Amino acid sequence: MYRTRVGYAGGTKANPTYHRMGDHTETLEVDFDPGQVSYKELLEVFWRSHNPSRQPWSRQYMSIVFYHSEKQLQDIEADKVFLEQQKGKVVKTKIRAAGEFYRAEAYHQKYYLQLIRDLMKEFSKFYPRVDDFINSTAAARINGYVKGTGSFEKLRGEVDSYGLTPQGKEKLLNIVAGYKNQVLQRL
Repeated sequence: MYRTRVGYAGGTKANPTYHRMGDHTETLEVDFDPGQVSYKELLEVFWRSHNPSRQPWSRQYMSIVFYHSEKQLQDIEADKVFLEQQKGKVVKTKIRAAGEFYRAEAYHQKYYLQLIRDLMKEFSKFYPRVDDFINSTAAARINGYVKGTGSFEKLRGEVDSYGLTPQGKEKLLNIVAGYKNQVLQRL
């Protein structure tokens, strides 16, 4: 995974916004290198990250997965059958051909990273243009770490590649170390 963007897809309304979404669903667009991570691996993360058997309470937040090829559709359908057999519940995730993706407003992008002012100050220097920040691989990865995904050990191995100041690195490492300590305290 090298880039993510949040937005709206799956509907018919042109140019939706958060307050005028029409029949779209909030979605995540992921750009990835199939040589590094497979679509099947991305699907595993998708299925694990929510309850696909839950009845959606609105179209805006329903579980939906998009495919760009016949192979991707086959992978989705195979996973759906497997999950239904494994859990004994109907998977309510909608499966749709990928259509137009509308990027959400800037304040929705890299949401967790935007909550950390010190890191955002550094990113605003790297990426004075909002589009560059939104499309940044480093911002996507750091957003994931700030949210609590990814291991402390992995971050330590790659933190130098993000171009952060020593203070920025320390801030990020401390945030992720805090998650690690919370997990250890629960054990």
